[in-house]
Amino acid sequence: MVRDDSRRVPAPIATISRDVGSLLLIEALLMTVTVGVALAFREYYSALAFLIAGGVTAGVGGAARFGFADAPDPRMKHGMVIAASGWLATALFGALGFFLTAHLTPESVAAGYVPAGAEYSESSLRYFENPLHATFESMSGWTGSGLTMAVHEPSLPYALQWWRSLIQWVGGVGVIVLTVSILSRPGSGSYALYKSETREEKIHPSVVSTVRTVWAIFLIYTLFSVVALFLAIYWTQDYTVFTAFWQGLNHAMTGLATGGFSVTDNSIATYDSPLIEGVFLPIMTLGAIAFPIHYGVLNGRNPRLLTSDLQTRWLLVLLGAGVVVLSIQNLGVEPVSSAAFDGSSDAVRDSTFQWISALTCTGFQSSPIGEWSPGGKLVVSVAMVIGGAAGSTVGGIKIVRGYTVARGIKWQFSRVFLPSSAVVHAHIGDRVLDRGEMEREFSEAAIVTILWVILLIASSLVMVNATGATYASALFEVASAQGNVGLSAGITGPDMPAVTEAMFLLNMWVGRLEIIPVLVFARSILYGLEP
Repeated sequence: MVRDDSRRVPAPIATISRDVGSLLLIEALLMTVTVGVALAFREYYSALAFLIAGGVTAGVGGAARFGFADAPDPRMKHGMVIAASGWLATALFGALGFFLTAHLTPESVAAGYVPAGAEYSESSLRYFENPLHATFESMSGWTGSGLTMAVHEPSLPYALQWWRSLIQWVGGVGVIVLTVSILSRPGSGSYALYKSETREEKIHPSVVSTVRTVWAIFLIYTLFSVVALFLAIYWTQDYTVFTAFWQGLNHAMTGLATGGFSVTDNSIATYDSPLIEGVFLPIMTLGAIAFPIHYGVLNGRNPRLLTSDLQTRWLLVLLGAGVVVLSIQNLGVEPVSSAAFDGSSDAVRDSTFQWISALTCTGFQSSPIGEWSPGGKLVVSVAMVIGGAAGSTVGGIKIVRGYTVARGIKWQFSRVFLPSSAVVHAHIGDRVLDRGEMEREFSEAAIVTILWVILLIASSLVMVNATGATYASALFEVASAQGNVGLSAGITGPDMPAVTEAMFLLNMWVGRLEIIPVLVFARSILYGLEP
């Protein structure tokens, strides 16, 4: 085994520790920004909490990064362990902001965060005194899941509202992508880290240039989204300029990142506005399209990429077809209660918004889905399992993987009727694959999909037994967590059993990394990194 002689630490451990330390340093930087936000709103207890959280995170991250600064560059197996352990560490340290703010803020001050005229009198900040709830919120934020322990989001201090949106915004693109864009040098193992975060395609030959371009595109889209949402909210709601801007800013960040955290009590249903819902639709769809396609359309001025690219074409087809299917389902089948829809037009409107929110893995909610029929929940569950395009901000198994499995099954059947000497090719988009390439891609896609579905079914059984929920509702809730979506049938909350809350931590972590890096991480703990 190769060792760092100066510290007697195995070289792979030094490499992994250094790069996870880099992720924590970036997280500490984000916490420092949040200290500024807290001070701007005169939320001094939140500022102190994030100052402590940032100091602890920076101390641990700095010690790991600079203590192993001379460690070798990561290889692919190291990259997967770094991704899995890095996302886990980021979520754990990210929980400190929630946990410390809840404990440092006096009850009388927390009560002041409850909006005037609210039907409740207690701030949801108290839920984060429980470390499991704080970790859940952090994991949900970083992975872009959007399920929450905050029953009433407006009763949180502004600093925590900002922190929830910020970690979803960064997590949507990827904390490793952000770290590589800031700290990595060209050729320093950056591609192993970039690929470990479930990304394949590069916009430029250099990974560092690619991730900086990704962030530039994301920032531009965010600015446009903030302006569009601010105007829509201010035009349709009786809000002050600041309130409209604050909600537009936070919803733009979490919508474009397909995260789904909200700063309102009832997600997007709070507005009850077709105009605002209409503005959200393109924002969520943008987040589900791969960044190389955005770059090609913007830089190459080639809108045909939206139809010529396999994933984008199928994304648009699925968006349209799913709206029709879900609308028919909700119009033709009686919901669980009359509170589900307010007439036929409302059923179509909610079906449209919820299908697009589910397929893009955003998780904004415009309707009480818990009151829908079991069939309606299952249709939405299908969308949450599929997800959008690989290389975007979405969760799920991804369109390209589902397409590869479907093409692979058809390809395997067609070979039965061909002579053994036949030269067989397969088409995946504009690529022509020979027999070996197709078998390899089909196997990889099938393995991930099967593992994903096994975990989905097993977790749903745990949910049914632990909560007594119907199987349709349990499958819906687990698909939402594992697909990093955030829609809820009303099961997720601070009153859910601890075993299912802890299980959702695993589902969200596994879902964000598409299983394989987590399995490599587990195998490394049990048997080490050597073959």
